[in-house]
Amino acid sequence: MIRSEQTRRRAVIFLQMLGIAAAYFASGQLGLLRQVEVEGSVVTPLWPPSGIALAALLYLGPRIWPGIALGALLTVISMSDGFTFWGLAVTAGSSLAPLCSFLALRAVGFRTELDRLRDGLALVFLGALGGMIISATVGAGVQMLSGGLSASQFWPVWSAWWAGDAMGVLMVTPLLLVLRKARLPGADDRWAEAVALAVVAVVATLVATRSSLSMIYLLFPVLVWAALRFQLAGSAPCALLMSVMAIIAGTEGIGPFAGHSVLEIMLNLCILNGCVALTALLLAAIVTEHNNIRHETEVACEELAALVEELAPGPPPGRRPGGPASGWR
Repeated sequence: MIRSEQTRRRAVIFLQMLGIAAAYFASGQLGLLRQVEVEGSVVTPLWPPSGIALAALLYLGPRIWPGIALGALLTVISMSDGFTFWGLAVTAGSSLAPLCSFLALRAVGFRTELDRLRDGLALVFLGALGGMIISATVGAGVQMLSGGLSASQFWPVWSAWWAGDAMGVLMVTPLLLVLRKARLPGADDRWAEAVALAVVAVVATLVATRSSLSMIYLLFPVLVWAALRFQLAGSAPCALLMSVMAIIAGTEGIGPFAGHSVLEIMLNLCILNGCVALTALLLAAIVTEHNNIRHETEVACEELAALVEELAPGPPPGRRPGGPASGWR
């Protein structure tokens, strides 16, 4: 019985690893659909596998790292001429980065509910901006050591690599953490407002990313609406939609990105996606934390009122509640 239970657990872990590897590889192929070349190196403005890898570690723990490594290896092989030592080094960097991000988040007591401002800040600065330094440094360093980059080309490639991985964490990881708590909406939910938000988000994003006028600022009132009314469940999908549409417009060189060089487009996309992600994540965390504090305060007040009512003295003996004492005439 014990052996069969252990076998079952090992089978579950093995299947989880295969699923993560498949998700990593598939999302990598999606990310490569909008690849750009910086100093002759292929980079993406948004690299979803980094967000998937970190979310998988937060869900299942560090035991599933081989699945991340397998997905990274298959992705590297699909982008190169086959299995090489340099490809193995890039795979190691891509696997180590989300693992270090996970360990850093666990060290500061990160909660996957993202219901505190400190959790949002930790995900931004430790999970995304900090942890992804490893993958960018290894990736750009390997290309320089293998002769694919000169010393002067290192920092532009490093910056683009780091930004793509960091944006993958900021955009994809919060959405996957929200999906963990997803439920079928009830009849009393705010259907009309949710549909209105979705329509406005799509229209505003199309106008902001495809108009020749500088109308990117239209995105932020929509994000504020989503975060205030629906918290992370509303702001995370909106942020991902805006990021993807902006990347499509940037790689096509249309709208506010027309007439700019590749480096200028990458810089603008990084700044825009970073601001969108920070607004969506941190504002939603602040609102959620405020709502939780208010709910806890209301519960504490109700418990205190019940305790006071329980401890309050009853009427004196011989006195009828609301009437004179029985000994008086």
